[in-house]
Amino acid sequence: MTFTLFPDARLTLAREALTGLSVGDALGSRFFVPGGAVAPWPDALPPGPWPWSDDTEMACSVLGVLAAHGRMEPDALALALAAHYDPARRYGAGAVELLELIRAGTPWPVAAAAAFDGQGSYGNGAAMRVAPLGAWHADSVRRAADQARASAEVTHAHPEGIAGAVAVAAAASLAARARLDGDRPEPARLLAAVAGALDPAGEVHRGIRRATALLGRPAVEVAAAVGNGSRITAQDTVPFTLWVAATLLHDYPAAIRACVEAGGDVDTTAAIAGGVVAAYTGVGTPGGVPEGWLAAREPLPAWLTTAA
Repeated sequence: MTFTLFPDARLTLAREALTGLSVGDALGSRFFVPGGAVAPWPDALPPGPWPWSDDTEMACSVLGVLAAHGRMEPDALALALAAHYDPARRYGAGAVELLELIRAGTPWPVAAAAAFDGQGSYGNGAAMRVAPLGAWHADSVRRAADQARASAEVTHAHPEGIAGAVAVAAAASLAARARLDGDRPEPARLLAAVAGALDPAGEVHRGIRRATALLGRPAVEVAAAVGNGSRITAQDTVPFTLWVAATLLHDYPAAIRACVEAGGDVDTTAAIAGGVVAAYTGVGTPGGVPEGWLAAREPLPAWLTTAA
């Protein structure tokens, strides 16, 4: 189906992806256990408010830039990430060092390239913030991939860190497109389309291929095979989260539960899977982000409401 996606529709899709991302992040954070141990899903969820972490704070900057410019502007994103970051939101040490450099006036290409002794970061940070950008580009997976690359390069100079963001943005674009078309893709078809946006020689690509071969298996088994984010890398995080999203694209609560039960970097796996799934389900719909969960999530920052 060919269609025109107007700015208000783009913003709505991106906002709902951000809602899914932020609720997943906030609820997942309640189950995060240092060392990657598993915290079982309870009979009753913890009472709110559920604070969100760096995943959500950075995703808000992504959406703010899109709303202000209609596209990803790396310079604007670098300034937004540096201006809004709060180390108390559980930023990693590498991210804190990089954002402090940008705050101090270091050009972001220099700061990103210098990270990790000059190899650049292949952490999962660029992937965890990008689902709203993918949903914004529901009309073009290629455009979503190109813009995700531009957004990732601000902080992640390593090819795998960039590939993680491209994969998540492509998945969110496909999910939002499926919502508009009314055509839910089969899990294997969605994952194949995501893999097609990546360099086949990369580890993220290989991980998504391994995850595709495990469709139909229990989530815990898949996480054991391809990673659950415990190493905080794109390679260790993105394949599992996209397996969850592809498998449970119609069921947001089940997707978040699968991430929690797999353990690892739960707030980030739930943020990535939640952002992609919400791009398809929306909020307060059957299978979508539950209104009660949204009410329990800490409100998003006040600056975002004026920016987007």
